[in-house]
Amino acid sequence: MDTTLTLILATLAFLALHALPATPLRAAAVRAVGESAYQGLFSLASLALLVWMSLEYQRAPFEGLWPGLRLVPLAVMPAALVLLVCGALERNPTAAGQGRALKSAEAARGILRVTRHPVMWAIMLWALAHILAVGSLQAVIFFGGLLVLAAAGTTLQDARKAKAFGADWARFAAHTSNVPFLAIARRRNRLVWREIGWARPALGVTAFTLLLYFHGWLFGVRAY
Repeated sequence: MDTTLTLILATLAFLALHALPATPLRAAAVRAVGESAYQGLFSLASLALLVWMSLEYQRAPFEGLWPGLRLVPLAVMPAALVLLVCGALERNPTAAGQGRALKSAEAARGILRVTRHPVMWAIMLWALAHILAVGSLQAVIFFGGLLVLAAAGTTLQDARKAKAFGADWARFAAHTSNVPFLAIARRRNRLVWREIGWARPALGVTAFTLLLYFHGWLFGVRAY
């Protein structure tokens, strides 16, 4: 089978798996095996499909669509990694199992004042930067699938939380935004730098620097 077609199939399978939580199949699976087992199996299946996608991406022949904009990641990836680090280290009510955080009087604080989905936006920026930098059909399929998944994930998470937590979620959503800085621009929130601090952004920039330096060794291609 053509490797590009196989990459498409792997990407579609990956997206289909992550659409499962938004369907009645999730409830049926949880009833059958329990919540913990479901989460474990879902994570294993997700990892397996991501590995399949990665292997097919590496195998597929390069089919250029535009000249790669190789310098784009230099501008975009630092912001992506800062969002990733800050989001990963912040208690986020949008994450699984964090619904109780919505009851906090200061649920919308730190990096959540910028966007309530910092990790998802980090993935979107990372994927977009690589699509533009590589400029190939395979990059559009692989990274485009991750971009679509992260973008859809923000709205699906919001819908699930709104249904599950009602007034608590409404209060949190009223002071935050999905799109970065939108709540701040609309004066529904404000940037409080002391809540974010310098350590987490510095860690994100350091991670970017290390990835830039070791990119060729890690992924077999120079970053620029």
